[in-house]
Amino acid sequence: MKIEHLIEMANQIGEFFASMPDRDEALTGIADHIRRFWEPRMRRAILASLDDPAASATMSPIVREALVRARDALTPHAVA
Repeated sequence: MKIEHLIEMANQIGEFFASMPDRDEALTGIADHIRRFWEPRMRRAILASLDDPAASATMSPIVREALVRARDALTPHAVA
């Protein structure tokens, strides 16, 4: 799984939600979409890319903000 592809997909999601007049609603929508439709390994990879300056620089600002704000909610939990 290439992080570049995940970031591209996240940016496309961000483009859709960026047109919403309420920024908080848009940020929540981005995070909720990723939480609901991305499998855990995809979410782990996109969240890890936040700590890589080169990768996170390719994210749109709204996507980066959504991921940072919802990082805990998006982090998959280990199943016992």
